[in-house]
Amino acid sequence: MSGLRRLALIAAAVGAATPPLRKRLNLPRPVTSVLAWQAPIALAWALPRTRGRDAAIYALQMWAYIAHYEMPNDKPEQLLRRLRVAYPIKVDRALGRGTMPTVRLQRRLGGGEGVVRPHDKFLSGIHWSWFFIPHGTMAYVLIFHRPIFERSAAQMAGVFDLGLLGYWLVPTAPPWWAGSNGHMPHVRRIMVETGKQVWGRRWEPLYDSLGTNPFAAMPSLHFATSVMAAHVLEDTGRKAGALGWAYAGTLGFALVYLGEHYVADLIAGLALAEGVRRAVPAAAPAMGRIQRAIQRLEPRRT
Repeated sequence: MSGLRRLALIAAAVGAATPPLRKRLNLPRPVTSVLAWQAPIALAWALPRTRGRDAAIYALQMWAYIAHYEMPNDKPEQLLRRLRVAYPIKVDRALGRGTMPTVRLQRRLGGGEGVVRPHDKFLSGIHWSWFFIPHGTMAYVLIFHRPIFERSAAQMAGVFDLGLLGYWLVPTAPPWWAGSNGHMPHVRRIMVETGKQVWGRRWEPLYDSLGTNPFAAMPSLHFATSVMAAHVLEDTGRKAGALGWAYAGTLGFALVYLGEHYVADLIAGLALAEGVRRAVPAAAPAMGRIQRAIQRLEPRRT
């Protein structure tokens, strides 16, 4: 391996180490961004193309996303001062003709505070499974449909990364928070109630490890990435696509009923996913030039 490729591999390793170490080292946000986002490109330069390398590049991109997802909550007081609460309530109230869809659903289907019904467990399970769906879809494509992996991964990464703009620019309270703080009728956070019952004492550490930004609500990336996963699965076959769309629709219902998202969040998430999807043909020539440039830098397999 040449000296430059060793440096690229070191740069990728530094980028991978940056997200978990940024608080301990007190790294400024711009430094964290540069170090984290350069890592996928550095790895592409350092290693020849294999399935393992492609998976690692996607993972490094998501690792950088997670760091930037968490960053707004590094200073909770500042985040609360910037928090938007009213506008999605107004949208959902209009959509529900005076009664917000989350409130309507919880009144009709919910069993009352602390009462967890079988459908609550099922829909909470659908919500929890989201952590595996977008990335599981990418793994499926990489293993069984590798020729479309790069395009699929770029679309999924585009949805995740563009969604960050909403979280940074317009931090928005979800229904469970707004309902618990007097901004709208009370909304149960059914997923948390279910988690406590299903997971017991393991729930709190599990939830704390995942709930690192309570105001990452607009747009709903749960829904947006599930819609993109459905599109990607549809590219591989009709049956896989049908499963993807069934999951996305069920998840969308679950997010509203459980009190995690407004319908407005889902609409924004759908618009984001469809916008990225439709931008692909227009962006294809530029993306092709970037891809060829990176490929020229890639080492050849020996």
